Amino acid sequence: MTVNKAMAQEKNTAKDENSPDLTDPRQAKEHKLQLLLEKGINPYPPKFDRSHQAAEIQAKYEGLENGEETKDVVRVAGRIMAIRNNGMFIDLMDASGKVQIFCHKDSMDEEALDLLKLYDIGDVIGAEGTMRRTPRGELSVRCTSTVMLTKSLMPLPDKHAGLADVETRYRQRYLDLVVNEESRETLRTRSKIVRFIRDYMDDMGAIEVETPNLQAIMGGASAKPFVTHHNALDSNFYLRVAPELALKRLIIGGLSDSVYEIGRCFRNEGISIKHNPEFTSIEAYHAYYDYYDLMDLVEDLVGTVVERVHGTKKITFGKNEIDFGTPWKRATMCDLIKEHTGLDFMAVETAEDAIALAKTKGVHMDEGSNWGQVVAEVFDERCEAKMIQPTHVMDLPLDISPLAKVHRDNPRLVERFETYINGWEIANAFSELNDPKIQHQRFEEQVKQGEAGDEEAQMMDDDFVTALEVGLPPTGGWGMGIDRLVMLLTNSSNIRDVICFPTLKPKND
Repeated sequence: MTVNKAMAQEKNTAKDENSPDLTDPRQAKEHKLQLLLEKGINPYPPKFDRSHQAAEIQAKYEGLENGEETKDVVRVAGRIMAIRNNGMFIDLMDASGKVQIFCHKDSMDEEALDLLKLYDIGDVIGAEGTMRRTPRGELSVRCTSTVMLTKSLMPLPDKHAGLADVETRYRQRYLDLVVNEESRETLRTRSKIVRFIRDYMDDMGAIEVETPNLQAIMGGASAKPFVTHHNALDSNFYLRVAPELALKRLIIGGLSDSVYEIGRCFRNEGISIKHNPEFTSIEAYHAYYDYYDLMDLVEDLVGTVVERVHGTKKITFGKNEIDFGTPWKRATMCDLIKEHTGLDFMAVETAEDAIALAKTKGVHMDEGSNWGQVVAEVFDERCEAKMIQPTHVMDLPLDISPLAKVHRDNPRLVERFETYINGWEIANAFSELNDPKIQHQRFEEQVKQGEAGDEEAQMMDDDFVTALEVGLPPTGGWGMGIDRLVMLLTNSSNIRDVICFPTLKPKND
C-alpha cells in the first residue's frame, strides 16, 4: 500500500468515527442543527411576527369550500407534530389548536423546499402563505416560506403510543403537555375554575389579600408543618398550613367585611391520590356570618362554578352522577355515623366508652384518644367514602376544633361543617371563635397535646389572642381545596393530574 493510500484510508476512518449515527434520533437532530448553522441560519432567532393562531384561522375560514383558495396572507407559528409526503404536509400545533401547512413547488422555491429536509417533529417553525382548503376538506396554509424558530433536540414520544409512562408524565410535564391534549385541557380548566371562583368572590364584594407563607408560629389548622430557616434573622419559620389566623386579623382590623385568599398551603404529611404536600386552597372570612350562612355560600359558589364549566349542575365522575343543585344534604357527624354504622356516640360521655364503642366496628384507637378524636376517626373510616352526593357534615366535636365557636345547643360540639363530595372532603367551615379567653384556653390545650407527642397540634399564638381582645365581630370562615374541586370537574382520579408540577420523590443519580 502506498503512503498516499494509507493516509487517505486513515482520513476516511477518522471521518467515519466522527460521523453522526443518523439512525439515532438525537444524533440525527444534532446533525440537522449543524447543517442549519453551516447554512448561516440561526436556529433560535429572537422573534417571529405571527398574524393568527390556529384557532383563529379555523374560525375565520370555517366556510371555505373544499378546493377553494384565497389570496389572504397569514403568518402562523407552532410546533411540528407530523410531517407527511417528505414535508409536503406539516401539522403545526400552537396553544390554540392545529393547522396544516402545505408546502409545494408551485408556491415555494427550491431553496425553501430544500430547507424542509432539516425539519423534524418537535421543531418550532414559522410559516407564511395563503389560505386554502384542500379538495379533501383540510384547511391549509399554502406555504411560500418557512423559518426555523427553535430546533428541538429531544425526540418526542411516539404519536400513536403517546406518553404512557406515568412517572415521566409528572416529572417531565412539558413532554406530557406537548403530546397529550387531555392534560392540556385539564390544566386549562383548572385555570378557568380559579378565575370563576375569584370572579364570584369579587362580585360579592370580598377583598382578595395575600398573607405570609413564612410564619413564626404554626397555626390555623391541625397539621404537621414544614420547617425552614431564615439565615439573616437566624430564626426558624414554618411554611403555612393555613392562612386562617392572618385573615381573621384583617377582619378585626376592619379592612373589609369579607376577605379571601387563593394560595398555596404546605403540610408535611403523606402523599396519596388525594393529597399533595403543597396544595392550593381558598380561605375566606365574612363578618356577621355564621356557619349556616356559609353552607348557603359554599353551595351557591360551587354550583355556579360547576355550571360555568359544564353548562349544567350535574356531572359524571367515574361511575357516579353528582348533582350540585341545591339544597345539599345537611346532617350532623354523629347522626351520619349512626345512620351508617348504628353507633350512637351522643349516648356515651367518656373517651373510654367511645373507644370501646368504636372497637365494635373494627376501629381501633389509642387509649389516650379523646371523645372527639374517636368520633372523627369512626366517621373517616366508616362513613366518609359514602358521601357521594354533596353533603355538609355538621356539628363536629369540640375536641378536634380549637378555632370554632361552641355549638349554641350542645357544649360538646362546635358550629362547624365539612363538605364532602364523591367521598372527599372539599370544604371546611366554622362559626369562628371570637372569645379571647376561651381561645387562650384552647391554645393551652393544643400545647399540652403537642407536648404529649401530637405533631399536628397548634401552637400558642399570644398575638392572635391579643387581636381577639381588640374584638372580632361574629364571623364565619371557610376554606376549600381547589385541587380536589378541579379533580371533580375534570373527572381526574389522581391529584397529580390537576397540578402542573406535583411533588415527587427526587430521582437518584
